[in-house]
Amino acid sequence: MNIRLIALDLDGTLLDSKKRLSPANRQALHQCIQKGIWVVPCTGRTVHGIPAEIKDISGIRYAITTNGAVVEDMEEHRIIDTRTISWEHALELLRLVDSYHVMYDPYIDRRGITEPRFYEHLSEFGLTSELREMVYQTRDVHPNIIEFVEKSRKPVEKINLFFPDMEERDRLRAELEKRGDVLITSSIPNNLEINAFGATKGEAILRLASHLGISEKQTMAIGDGENDFSMIQKAGIGVAMKNGSKELRGAADYITDTNDEDGVASAINRIIFGTEG
Repeated sequence: MNIRLIALDLDGTLLDSKKRLSPANRQALHQCIQKGIWVVPCTGRTVHGIPAEIKDISGIRYAITTNGAVVEDMEEHRIIDTRTISWEHALELLRLVDSYHVMYDPYIDRRGITEPRFYEHLSEFGLTSELREMVYQTRDVHPNIIEFVEKSRKPVEKINLFFPDMEERDRLRAELEKRGDVLITSSIPNNLEINAFGATKGEAILRLASHLGISEKQTMAIGDGENDFSMIQKAGIGVAMKNGSKELRGAADYITDTNDEDGVASAINRIIFGTEG
C-alpha cells in the first residue's frame, strides 16, 4: 500500500490517557519515517501544544494545528496555509460566548489567550488534571481576552470553549450553529471548538498533501473525536480508534485498538507493514 502521509490526532489517539507517547507508538512512527512516509501531527492544539517528545522525533517536520486552521513547516518555522477568523468576527463571537457560563480561549499567533478568572479556576470548568497542565503550558494570561483581541487586531485560529454545564453547552452550540458563519466541532465531551470555514483537519491534510505532491489516495488519518471526522472521510484511508465515537467508527475504513492499547502502532503495523505486531 503506497501511503506517503499519515496524519495523527494527538489526544485520545497517539497519546494515551495520561498524555504520554508509548514506546510502541514511537517505534511505529520511526518505522514510517524510515520508509519515507511523512508523519504529521494533526491536532486541535497549537504548534506550541505539541509535546516535545513528538516534535523532537527526527523526520517530523509538518504539523496541522488548531483543527486545520494552520498548516506549518516546523523545520523552517514557516506557515504554509491558514484558514482563520478575522479579529472583527472573533470579537462578535467572543461577546456572544461571554454571555454564557463558559471558559473561552481564542488562539492567536499559535498561542492560547486566557485571563485570570479562567486560568486560576480551571477545575471549575471541568478540566482534568492532564488538561489543566496543558493549559498552564500553552496559554498566555491577559487581564481581559476581549480587550486583547480588540487591541491586537490579529486573526484568530480557533476559539476553544470548556463548559461545567452540559445543558449550557448544548444551548450555545445550537445558537452558534444557527448563525451559520463558523464551523463548530468538539474533541472531548465538555468542550466546543469554533473555526472558520475551511479550517478542518480533512481539508488541511489535502492542502498539505498537494503542497508535498502527494495524492489524496496516498494519505492516511487516525483519530478519535468529532473534530477528526473530516479527516477520516477525506483521507485515502481513515482509521478510528476503538475509544472513538460511534459515529466516527461508523465512518472509518478501519477501527484500531484504543489509545491506551497502542492503537496507532496496531493500525500502522497492520495497514502499512502488513503485520499484527
